[in-house]
Amino acid sequence: MKILSFDLKLIGLIFIVLLFFASNSILARMAIFTQNIDAFSFTFLRIISAMVILLFIYFYKNKKIKIDFKNNYISGFMFFLYAICFSYSYINMAAGIGTLILFAVVQLTMIILALFLNEKLTLKKFIGITIAFGGLVYLLYPKDDFTISYFHAFLMFLSAIGWAIFSVLGKKSNNATLNATDSFVKAFIFTIFFAIFYLYFFENSLKIDFPTFIMAITSGSITTAFGVFIWYSILPKMQIMTASIIQLIVPIIAIILSVIFLNETFTFELFISTIIILLGIFIALYKKRKI
Repeated sequence: MKILSFDLKLIGLIFIVLLFFASNSILARMAIFTQNIDAFSFTFLRIISAMVILLFIYFYKNKKIKIDFKNNYISGFMFFLYAICFSYSYINMAAGIGTLILFAVVQLTMIILALFLNEKLTLKKFIGITIAFGGLVYLLYPKDDFTISYFHAFLMFLSAIGWAIFSVLGKKSNNATLNATDSFVKAFIFTIFFAIFYLYFFENSLKIDFPTFIMAITSGSITTAFGVFIWYSILPKMQIMTASIIQLIVPIIAIILSVIFLNETFTFELFISTIIILLGIFIALYKKRKI
């Protein structure tokens, strides 16, 4: 029987990445819930600060900046779609629930995309997807003592689809740092176009104060930029199946953080749906190790 050995440094980096991903939801909800910053301003600051940091990292490693303005716009748009819908969904959604929906739909979308890429649909995957969607249905089904905004839940669905496609496209790159940096630049271009539309129709909606500015910059420059950079750095050191499964820890971390920092209630419905969704995705992704 093969004895598993663990790289403590790798485990530490994995924990940091998962904590960063969960913290994005906490920072977004914490900032937008104050109503002192609008969702677009949060997104704009998050994307531009992440882009600047990734450009700096890329320049530090390569001593030059290389951006292809003819290609890779789909990847950039998908990250923009993820980021903008992510922020607007937190106008009326708890951080724990939002993260649960986000990562459940991300994993399910990636499984479905894999099927379109000619990966075989096994009975185990079908059962897992069915169970996970059952957990989402349970979470979103109307109840007297538990309510959720379906419009904002739909925005989180779109956000998850954007992140899933962005991730799948990123896996095709031979230079993950270059691809991530280039995608953030393209995402910023889409943000500028959206800003023109936003300022024309919703100019009076812009608002920000210093605390929410710091939260948005922190989300972009640290939890997003370094989160993505470290994640792409450690992905080659683990199996894709392992990488997919460990991301399921993110909603659990986010729920714990939301209870601690946002005083959110850990409801029975949220607990049950969390168990069902994580069980379903685990069944779909689990693969026995050969002994």
